[in-house]
Amino acid sequence: MFRTKLSAVPCWIALAATALLAAGCASDNVDKTANWSPNKIYSEAKDEADSGAYDKAVPLYEKLEGRAAGTPLAQQAQLEKAYAQFKGGERPAAIATLDRFMKLHPASPAYDYALYMRGIVNFNDDLGMFSSFTRQDLSERDQKAAKESFESFKELVTRFPASRYAPDARARMNYIVNSLAQYEVHVARYYYSRGAYLAAINRSQLAISDYREVPAVEEALYIMVRSYDALGMTQLRDDTQRVLTTNYPQSQYLSKGFRSKDDPWWKLW
Repeated sequence: MFRTKLSAVPCWIALAATALLAAGCASDNVDKTANWSPNKIYSEAKDEADSGAYDKAVPLYEKLEGRAAGTPLAQQAQLEKAYAQFKGGERPAAIATLDRFMKLHPASPAYDYALYMRGIVNFNDDLGMFSSFTRQDLSERDQKAAKESFESFKELVTRFPASRYAPDARARMNYIVNSLAQYEVHVARYYYSRGAYLAAINRSQLAISDYREVPAVEEALYIMVRSYDALGMTQLRDDTQRVLTTNYPQSQYLSKGFRSKDDPWWKLW
């Protein structure tokens, strides 16, 4: 009797609970944008992005891509989605979105912006913004992103020299070149400090040959002078020192030696 009562009483409760649960799931799956116009979706996505809610903006831009497929608005949504992904910390996703955009729309008037954005994403991924310098050891950074950033900016200024983004791209290219050269010199300095003088010379020569007329060349020459001296190669030492003094007559390396380890790698004064 006891078991029969228990099994009978919850029956209607179970049915009611099931109905409520089904209703709840159905309401959760309702697409609130179903009756929205493309312009309404774009407006909502932009509002979310402008407020910093990038995780909410991205799916709205994705819906807009589908709803407005084949229109300039869909292209705009794709580019703004890439920006939202980048700002939201989803950098690989942003790169994938930009690559897809450039593949699908090679004649788009916004192609220069896509190249610029691709350079920016990689630039920030590896180097940080101009105003975000840190004391992080450059040898800890992956140079692959920096090189990919450079290539995007290079394609931009080559194909679209009059683009509104070209001046900033050129400035960032100069910064990247200086950074990559400084990386090579940083490694050369590391080898020198460990007594690996031949490795230090080879790395310094690489910086000098690959990155001409950048600030890091001065230190590369100085490392070579010190390394040749340590190896007792006096002729090469003297020849390299003449090159150093000719090109950098006021070089502080000759009077003060290496910079303090406390100085950040980007400090050039």
